Amino acid sequence: MFAVGMMGTTLPTPLYELYRRQIGFSELIVTVVFAVYAVGVIAALLVAGDFSDVLGRRPMLWCALGLSALSAVCFLCEGGLPLLYVGRVLSGFSAGLFSGTGTAAVLELAPAERRARAALAATAANMGGLGFGPLFSGLLAQYAPWPLKLPFLVHLVLLGLSAAVTCLLPETARPSSPRLPLRPQGMSVPPEVRGVFAPCALAAFAGFSLLGLFTAVAPDFLVRTLGEHNLAVVGAVVFCVFCASTGGQLLMGWVGVRKALPWGCLVLVAGLLLVGASLLLASLPLLLLGAVTGGVGQGMAFRAGLTEVGSAAPDARRGATISAFFVVAYVGISLPVVGIGALGVVLGVRDAGVIFTGCAVLVVSAVGTRLWRRPLTDL
Repeated sequence: MFAVGMMGTTLPTPLYELYRRQIGFSELIVTVVFAVYAVGVIAALLVAGDFSDVLGRRPMLWCALGLSALSAVCFLCEGGLPLLYVGRVLSGFSAGLFSGTGTAAVLELAPAERRARAALAATAANMGGLGFGPLFSGLLAQYAPWPLKLPFLVHLVLLGLSAAVTCLLPETARPSSPRLPLRPQGMSVPPEVRGVFAPCALAAFAGFSLLGLFTAVAPDFLVRTLGEHNLAVVGAVVFCVFCASTGGQLLMGWVGVRKALPWGCLVLVAGLLLVGASLLLASLPLLLLGAVTGGVGQGMAFRAGLTEVGSAAPDARRGATISAFFVVAYVGISLPVVGIGALGVVLGVRDAGVIFTGCAVLVVSAVGTRLWRRPLTDL
């Protein structure tokens, strides 16, 4: 269910070129479309981050599935930019609810001695769903009829099946009695978790900046610079970075939670440098190598950070704490996309991507250096 929900948030990624031809908008508008999605994610995390702690996990999962279905309907009925914006905002709301609530539910469904493996299942569902969305829609748009309709019709069917599965899940949250009032909590991090939360969230921010950079640059770079108009190829290239992230999460089990954070940042820097070189040299092989390398580093750091934060959070505040962790991560994925789109109007997407790659290298290097000098065991 978690993977299907996250998959819906990236279905439009390889389709923007088709929307651009049909509606007639600029690269800057693509950036605005992504920005409203990011605003939706962060708003949902900040406003409703702890609602699953109060109401229970299943009601919030049903709500997330419903919002995802409404988003798909907006894309099916799309006749211009307004419904495109509404669909992306609703998709952002659903992603925000899925990220915090889905992760907390998966962690709680596992016994304590298998919590680390549950964190792998949660992060793999998150990254796997995000990665499978562009691959799935790219293949359908390229080789099946109704390229702007069929991906969302199929996704609606999958959402219906996921809702049925959610009915079978046991409720894992134990809301207090009497029920606490529903209030926006903002960035709610319990004091006892903050020492672990800060470095883990910084590592997540750094890793998600690569995903944002890649999501912003890769489709336009492939179409306009390399002349690759096959939507299946565009979706597959974006899929590579998310697939590599899942591989990096598997590596974390061998490296260990504490070492995976600094090592993940080191591998992430190597991946960013390769992506920057691919933009300068207009090289698809280098872009793929950078996607795989950076994705592995991001996956290692992301799973390690989520495992530490999820384990340290008290049961009654786990949903709110994990939601705060994802707020930081989604700020990281949003800034490069919005910045590249704005700067790309003046410099072009390739030059803007190179500049933001350099900025991301500086951020990740600073986070990695801090974690090398002061690992979690010293906090």
